[in-house]
Amino acid sequence: MKPIRKFTVRAVVPAPLAALEELAANLRWSWHEPTRRLFEAIDPALWRASNRDPITLLGEVAPDRLDALAADEGFVHWAEQERAGLREYLEQPRWFQSLGAEVPRTIAYFSPEFGITAALPQYSGGLGILAGDHLKAASDLGLPLIGVGLFYKAGYFSQSITDDGWQQERYPVLDPDGLPLSMLRHPDGAPVQVTLALPDDAELHARVWTAAVGRIPLLMLDTDIPANSDALRSVTDRLYGGGGEHRLLQELLLGVGGARAVKLYTELAGRPLPDVFHMNEGHAGFLGLERISTCIGEGLTFAEALQVVRAGTVFTTHTPVPAGIDRFDRGLVERYLTTSLLPGVDLADALALGVEPGADPATSAFNMAVMGLRLAQHANGVSKLHGEVSRRMFGDLWPGFDHDEVPITSITNGVHAPTWTDPALLALAESNLGTGDTEHADWRSDAVSDAEFWNVKRRMRLQLVEDARRRLAAAWSEQHAGAQPPKWVGQVLDPDTLTVGFARRVPTYKRLTLMLQDPERLKAILTNPDRPVQFVIAGKSHPADDEGKRLIQKLVQFASQPELRERIVFLPDYDMGMAELLYPGCDVWLNNPLRPLEACGTSGMKAAMNGALNLSILDGWWAEYAGDDFGWVIPSADAAGDAGERDALEAASLYELLEHRVATRYYEHDGDGVPVEWVRRVRSTLTTLAPELGADRMVKQYVEELYRPAAEQAERVAADNDRGARELAAYRDRVREAWPRVHVVHVESGGVEAPHVGDALRLRAHVDLGGLAPDEVVVEAVHGRSRSDERIEHAQRTALVPEASSTDAGGAADGPQLFTGSIVLDRAGAFGYTVRVVPRHPLLVSPAELGLVALAG
Repeated sequence: MKPIRKFTVRAVVPAPLAALEELAANLRWSWHEPTRRLFEAIDPALWRASNRDPITLLGEVAPDRLDALAADEGFVHWAEQERAGLREYLEQPRWFQSLGAEVPRTIAYFSPEFGITAALPQYSGGLGILAGDHLKAASDLGLPLIGVGLFYKAGYFSQSITDDGWQQERYPVLDPDGLPLSMLRHPDGAPVQVTLALPDDAELHARVWTAAVGRIPLLMLDTDIPANSDALRSVTDRLYGGGGEHRLLQELLLGVGGARAVKLYTELAGRPLPDVFHMNEGHAGFLGLERISTCIGEGLTFAEALQVVRAGTVFTTHTPVPAGIDRFDRGLVERYLTTSLLPGVDLADALALGVEPGADPATSAFNMAVMGLRLAQHANGVSKLHGEVSRRMFGDLWPGFDHDEVPITSITNGVHAPTWTDPALLALAESNLGTGDTEHADWRSDAVSDAEFWNVKRRMRLQLVEDARRRLAAAWSEQHAGAQPPKWVGQVLDPDTLTVGFARRVPTYKRLTLMLQDPERLKAILTNPDRPVQFVIAGKSHPADDEGKRLIQKLVQFASQPELRERIVFLPDYDMGMAELLYPGCDVWLNNPLRPLEACGTSGMKAAMNGALNLSILDGWWAEYAGDDFGWVIPSADAAGDAGERDALEAASLYELLEHRVATRYYEHDGDGVPVEWVRRVRSTLTTLAPELGADRMVKQYVEELYRPAAEQAERVAADNDRGARELAAYRDRVREAWPRVHVVHVESGGVEAPHVGDALRLRAHVDLGGLAPDEVVVEAVHGRSRSDERIEHAQRTALVPEASSTDAGGAADGPQLFTGSIVLDRAGAFGYTVRVVPRHPLLVSPAELGLVALAG
């Protein structure tokens, strides 16, 4: 009989076990193995069945078991010890507290999804997992960070696969009362509510759930409350669901509502307002408009408020292709961006932020990434290669500047080692190396023998095999009305066979089926009697992406052949719970996207953290970290005539590597059955590469390279009653008005007749400043190697100085002014130079920031 309503009843834990409730309420358990061991000891079978979720475990465990544990002094002491450890973790100074006073007081981190644990399914893929790892590392390092997202009632979706291989989606409804969440409340107990004004005098209301991610509070806005109409209650129904208007409402709630929720939270918690706001992709871009509206209410103009907002905003792009960016119909955005929602913000000013470069402002789509970049004075991609791709992709926002001057830097993503490192590897480090820090341990130490290490790796592979069999059996029974799965399901995979993993979202550019280019060649590799290979594959396609679903279907149908089904499996419903066993169980991690469309690709990092070698196209993070000891590079066929030829060439390289390099090395065993050279490479990967892949490295970079500069810039701009913002806004207006008249009139050179290395080339540039003063611009020579008429390579810049006689007493000039300087010719070969003018102001972070440049003709 079907219930008309479901809800979760929380367990009543005996008083002596109160420490368990405190431990379960903080998501640090999701990466703190000692706490997980404590909960597992309550009931090991139930712990596994609960998907390692303490809240579920405590709700399902028998009361008499809890009573017995409450009477067990040893267990009570253990629980209290872990609680004391948690409290110390939350209160004691950490890395961030060692940095001194010149640091942000509070950082607000906005993301549309967060992957903290499988028990809180609010993520779809890499963006959310990265956001979760960011919060965890920020907690470990002691950052004063607040996470901001949405609570989706049905999360992303649960995936099942039909008999013919087609993906089906289900949306199980989540009960927040059964999750590790608490409601944000006022001192009188009333729930905190955020309200957004909508068109036609409607209002969107949201309550705020909080999750404790170690030291980090995560605020999650939820519209499923009685104050909303049925239609508006569904705004936060599912992640990336619905059409354009539904997505726009979600992003307005995340940005505008999220900024308001942060303000309310800081007031209630007695914490400083954020001085840095970090947008993890463009979905939260409307937070900038909310902050501008607040500044206007405090007496600033839009232009002045924009400077305040930009100074303290960080924007991270994860998108390597324009198609991956949210773009809304201009008319739809125009309907929602009213002064009721954003008091004081003129619609034309707001719409201008989302206009795409070169497009007609009256018809341009509203581009969320473009708005994010215009609202942020600090921006980055998520790997070195992706930084280069981003500078080219968004370069039109800064016309006239070379790509290397586009003000988008890069910080390569990292993964949170305590979350993703298998407990067996942790136990080996603790017992043999005397450390629980697997990320920075010396895995090449003689304290761990090759045989010991290989035995642990086999156990990790075995647990993957057992988990795969369980999942396939459960999927079969679900698909066939509870029927017993066939015998072969219990025989898939082999813990002693070279295991290759591939688990991703399934957009076409990640090329799930590249391995199927030559089915017979792959079949021969899988079934090789001496050096067999097995594949474990997982991934979800977006519900609206039928092409991605066809790729899954093709793979599933190939894997269903009787002679192959024990050697290649597709595991349905890929999530964090599966991933925690999949990465450690693989020997090789495969990644074969179309270069350069992989922004970072952190799955290979997680596999490396667990002693796997990578087999990858030179894209994303692998492009900067690939090494012989860390795996193999699949050559990119960039010069191929078309996509089909490229796929065929790269697949052929993949087969060649698998068959003759990877498998050969893997099966080179010594007398004890240990692949000594393979183990050497794995141990080198863990010792040398793993520390570079950690989220702690990533978050430290964000602090030093983006958060600290943003906080310092925000302080300068806001000092003395926003004096800097007013001056910078006035300067920008003045420079933009004058710039059409600024040009380099004439350039003279001398001092070099037959150029030799070490000679000095003297330059005299006559420049019309259009009424600007010389100290409001930089006139500079741009010079370097030039093998063609189109480009100066590795350009250097030398400032030219104004001749005093050409400037009047007031600082401005009548007519062209003379700027002089010299360039030392420091290398032989082809050489080229030009002269340009760019704006200069002490509060500009980059000379390209205003997108204004005047070049010599």
